[in-house]
Order: sequence, then structure tokens, then C-alpha cells
Amino acid sequence: MKLLLHTCCAPCSVYCIKTLRAENIEPTLFWYNPNIHPYSEYKARRDCLKQYAEQKNVKLILEDAYGLDEFICKVNQSKLDSRCEDYCYPKRFRKAFEYAKANGYDTITITLLYSIYQKHDKIAELMQTLAKEYGIKFLYRDFREGWREGQDEARQAGLYMQKYCGCIYSEEESGLGRELAKQLKKQGIAPTNANVRKIIEANKQDNLIYPDKLK
Repeated sequence: MKLLLHTCCAPCSVYCIKTLRAENIEPTLFWYNPNIHPYSEYKARRDCLKQYAEQKNVKLILEDAYGLDEFICKVNQSKLDSRCEDYCYPKRFRKAFEYAKANGYDTITITLLYSIYQKHDKIAELMQTLAKEYGIKFLYRDFREGWREGQDEARQAGLYMQKYCGCIYSEEESGLGRELAKQLKKQGIAPTNANVRKIIEANKQDNLIYPDKLK
């Protein structure tokens, strides 16, 4: 098996690399993430992955492309909630399949299957569709079972730990979510993701925050 592992960042790759190597599968990491913004964040994640790949003696392919202009143009403002499956996922996944096909890789998988915050089923579905299109095997693994283990090891290794998914909209949502969670906690309301999401959606409508609506 010659496996290409599309990699979004070093922390998410820790458990994936460890698990694959335990199965005697040696991955080649593939970096192509033009959805990450701003450039300082893009650079921090890319450089951390480079250092970690050297540390773990794993091959890394860098498709170095920072794509803010294209991202802003392509992401429809009326469909921000579907930007992942409409743009970010297919843009990156297809690039990985193109590279795999052109360079003799017969199998491909992705570190996004490790994240508990990503749209897991959508990712697996799109990867399977592209696998059929390119004639390359998609190695499905539910890496989420090692989420805590991978995060702990990443922190112990001193890796850069990002605070949001990647794009400018996720940065905004993450920052707003942390502030809302603090407000909810002060008011005795459980700061769950569901409650925070309700307020974020309300905030999009009238730019007001109503934590009391959840009581």
C-alpha cells in the first residue's frame, strides 16, 4: 500500500500517523490547505507540520498555496453554513486525489476524520465519491476515537494548537462562541455547543445577543 494522508495540521496528524504505523502503514503527508486564514495562521500551522514531520521522520509533500482571495470570491455569503462541503472539502480533497493519481499512490485518507468538530459523514461520503472517480482506494478510519489521546500527545510535544478550524468565518465563530460561553456560564446556562450555536444564529439576524432566550 502506498498511502497519501491529506493533513490539515500537526496536532490532527499525531494520532493518525501513530495508528497507521501500528498497522504497518507508512503514510506520506500531503499539505494543501488554502482555506486557512489569515496568513499568520496558515504559516504557523504549515511550519509546525514541517517540524513535526521531520521529528517523526515521515515524508511530507507541501502544496504551498495561500488562497484568501479565491476563498472570498468562491464562498457564497448566503451559504456560509455549507461552506465546508461546498468549497473547503472538495477544493482540498480533489487536489489530494490529483496528486495521488499523478504520483503513483494507490490509497488515500485524511486527518479531518480525526476531528470531533468536522462533518465526519460528509467527509467520508465525498472521499468515497472521489475515490471512485480517480480509481484510488479510500482508506476509511474513524480516528475520532483517539481524539483525547492525540490532543494530549500534541500538547506534550509542544505543537502549535490552533483555536479554530481554519477559515476567517470559523475564526469569527470561534471567538464569538468563546465570549458567548462565558456569558452563558455567568447566567447559569449550560455553555453547550448547541446553546452557543442558537445565539450565533440569532446574532446573524439582528446583531444582538440574547443569552436570556435560552432560559
